[in-house]
Amino acid sequence: MKIETMRGGAVAAALLLAAGGAVAAEKVPDTMVWSTYDVGSTGYVEASAVADAFGKKYGTRVRLQPSGTSIGRLLPLKTKRVSYAWLANEAYFAAEGLYDFAAPDWGPQDLRVMLGRVNGFSVVATKVSGITDVASLKGKRFAYVAANASVNVKIDGLLAFADLTWKDMVLVPFPNYGASLKALVEGKADAAGAAPNAATLYELASSPNGITWVPLPADNAKGWTAVQKAVPFLEPFNDTIGAGISAEKPAAVMGYRYPMVTIYAEADAGEVYAVTKALIDTYDLYKDVNPIMPRWHVSKSGTPPMDAAFHDGAVRALKEAGVWTPASQAWQDKALKRQKALQAAWAQATADAKARNVPAEGFAKFWEEYRTKALAAL
Repeated sequence: MKIETMRGGAVAAALLLAAGGAVAAEKVPDTMVWSTYDVGSTGYVEASAVADAFGKKYGTRVRLQPSGTSIGRLLPLKTKRVSYAWLANEAYFAAEGLYDFAAPDWGPQDLRVMLGRVNGFSVVATKVSGITDVASLKGKRFAYVAANASVNVKIDGLLAFADLTWKDMVLVPFPNYGASLKALVEGKADAAGAAPNAATLYELASSPNGITWVPLPADNAKGWTAVQKAVPFLEPFNDTIGAGISAEKPAAVMGYRYPMVTIYAEADAGEVYAVTKALIDTYDLYKDVNPIMPRWHVSKSGTPPMDAAFHDGAVRALKEAGVWTPASQAWQDKALKRQKALQAAWAQATADAKARNVPAEGFAKFWEEYRTKALAAL
């Protein structure tokens, strides 16, 4: 099957006529449009592999609509110009009404996930820095990228592991993620937030500065309770793929999901069930595409935590696959309660902002007070 890459919405809108909400049967649609991360990203490669598997097994024609921005991936889903979105932490930001989604025309989105591949993340440090655990980050030079919300929110969680804050480190600003990692190679910083498979880190591992990963041991219950209170989508994870780590020498890092196949709650449960089941059933057709793809096995990709609650159609497929447990349901109930509380808080905040004539530029700060109060009440 030929996987077609598309930018713009005209063709997507036409295809969605065949693949959208009108499809109520429990079958994989003949045509679908998926928004993804940009061409060359791992998310794009993974979506391409799954799309190819769908074509081989079901004859489904999938178009990929890549975008380099979170709004560019989510807006087409909101406006029904794509069928499904392959997202990362923008799913969390959108469900919570954070960052770009704290704007009056967004707010907490009623998103649901289907499956999500686990990915590792932690703080990487130079060996010469002497950093051996989270607590020893205190006073060290940390490579900081102000605009990288997806990295910074995970650092919020990691610092909570040892009751630290950003103020405990010496922040060294850099313009982007790549530059922040290069800074460790060049000795301009001691540590940075990173996924273990980032290319620059292999250079760091072979450099005189050396490489080490700040550990977050799964058996530290107090630390992980603090992490998940700060950032609920994080989980303990032993990573075996990346710079300075291997199957023989895994790193105790934090796990998060990227990419996650995402849809709105209102999506037809029959179709979502069919597509989720297809993701599970075609695993053998895409699992060997690259070393990361085995993490799409349903036993790994169909379990919480995620950045939003699971869709009802996906839950049905996961129950049939035998991976949905009482613990999964307990997490689901908590996630749904959180999302509903935030949506109710948003409705109140927007009504109050209108009554008080809160300017658009001040709305995000105004909303944060309502969000904080809603979460404190859970």
